[in-house]
Amino acid sequence: MELLTDRLRLRLPRADDAERALLLLRDPEVRRWNPVGPDPDLDAARAWCVELGDWSSGGHATWHVEDRASGLFVANVSVFSIDDEHATAKVGYRVLPDARGRGVAREALLAATAWMFTERGLARIQLEHAVANPASCRVAEAAGYRLEGTLRSSYLLEGERYDEHVHGRLATDPWPETGPDGAG
Repeated sequence: MELLTDRLRLRLPRADDAERALLLLRDPEVRRWNPVGPDPDLDAARAWCVELGDWSSGGHATWHVEDRASGLFVANVSVFSIDDEHATAKVGYRVLPDARGRGVAREALLAATAWMFTERGLARIQLEHAVANPASCRVAEAAGYRLEGTLRSSYLLEGERYDEHVHGRLATDPWPETGPDGAG
């Protein structure tokens, strides 16, 4: 499953993404907000890529995001906890350090969101992030995910509890200026 925006190609994760995936999994900012296990190695990164590329359970859809100009894997976006009965899901994303600050997360999030609404027929996608992670808040809001509230002490990571913001986006919500494909 491939999605294209002006700058990005979202595609299935592959085992040969392992080297860049390892950089992502070892990045201190990614590790700060995402449980990745103790000190991943290249084999663990390869296994992670293969697992994310297997959509057969129907419970998630994960894309690795490539910069179309360079062909470099720069991020991933994952729609998970897909509940077909209620037409809902959650979404998360990670961006490699050398691609941050360029709107990659927003553009990939918009493309994945549009696909989930149109192709999977979802009615709502929810995005949660630690309140202490303002960069994720900016991405969510820029992609049209409205801040709906705060879950107190809801996220436990490495023995520390964090409050989380909850953002939601409905299929009927208006699209940000760039439109549903994230281009612009």
